[in-house]
Amino acid sequence: MYHLGTVLSLQGKYKDSEALIRNSIRILEDGGQGESMICTKRMLQLAQIYIITDRIEEAESVLRKILHIMELAKGWNSLETVIAAERLALTLQSLGNLKEAQELLKRCLDARRALLPENHIQIAANLLHLARVKMFDSSKLNKSNVAELDMAKDLLSKSISVARGNLVRSVREKGNKQSYGESVTTVRSRQSALIILLQSLDALSLLEMKRLELEDSKDPYNSEAESALRGCISAYKEFVNEKSLSDAPGVKAEYLLCLKHLVDLLSDNRTTSKDRSSNAALQELKDEIKRVEVELSKKGGRRS
Repeated sequence: MYHLGTVLSLQGKYKDSEALIRNSIRILEDGGQGESMICTKRMLQLAQIYIITDRIEEAESVLRKILHIMELAKGWNSLETVIAAERLALTLQSLGNLKEAQELLKRCLDARRALLPENHIQIAANLLHLARVKMFDSSKLNKSNVAELDMAKDLLSKSISVARGNLVRSVREKGNKQSYGESVTTVRSRQSALIILLQSLDALSLLEMKRLELEDSKDPYNSEAESALRGCISAYKEFVNEKSLSDAPGVKAEYLLCLKHLVDLLSDNRTTSKDRSSNAALQELKDEIKRVEVELSKKGGRRS
C-alpha cells in the first residue's frame, strides 16, 4: 500500500497517494508501531505531499509529531533528531513563525557542533538556514537594531568559509584518486558544498541590500551586494571544471539565480554605479543566463 502510494506521488497523483500513505500509517499505529522508524518514514512522505500541495499547516503538524517521536526514541545526540528538527524549522519559517524556527535552528547548530567536526558541510548548511531566518526577521528591524543583520552576516561568512573549505578539500582528494573510486555520497556531498557556497553568497548580497534599506541611503548602488554576487559567479567558475559539479542541475540553478540577481542589481543602478559594468558586459551576463536556461531545460532542471 505504502509503496504504491510513493509511486503515485512520483506520478503527481497526490490525492490517491495521500490516501494510501495515510492508511498505511494508520495500520502501523493500530498495530502498536506508530513510533517505529518505518512509521516515521511514511509520515515524512506524507508531510512532503502536504508541502507539494501547499498544505503547509498540515505538514507542520506531521513534522512536529515526527520530531516528538525522534526526541523520545533517540534524543538530541542523534543526527536523525537534528534533521527532523531542521525540517520542522524550515517549515515554520515558510509559515512566518520565525521565532520558533530560529530557536530550533540554534538548537540544531549546537547539536551538530557537538556531534560533527566544525568544518562539516551540515554545519555550513545550518549556518545558512539560521542566517536566512534572521534576515527574514530583519523586516521588523529599525536603524537601532541592525545588529541582527551583523549577526546574520557573521553566520553567512562562516558558512561560506566552511563550504569553500569542503569544496577545495574534496576536489583535491579527487585529484589523487581514480574517478571510478568515488562513491555517490562523495559526489553528492561535493555538489551540496557548492550549492551551499553559492546560496550563502547570494544571501549575503540580499543582506547587504537590506542593510542599505535600513540605513536610508540616498545612493541606491550597493557595491557590497555586487561584490557578493560576483563572488558567487566566480565560485561557480572556479569549480565548474569538475564534471560532477558542472553536470548537476541543482548547481546550475543556483548559478543562474546569482546571474539574474546580478543583472537586476546592475540594471537598477546603471546610472548611479561609479564602477558599473558596460552595456556590453551586462549583455554578456544576459546571454549567459539564456545559455544556462537552455542547458537546464535540456536536463529537466528548474530555471529559477
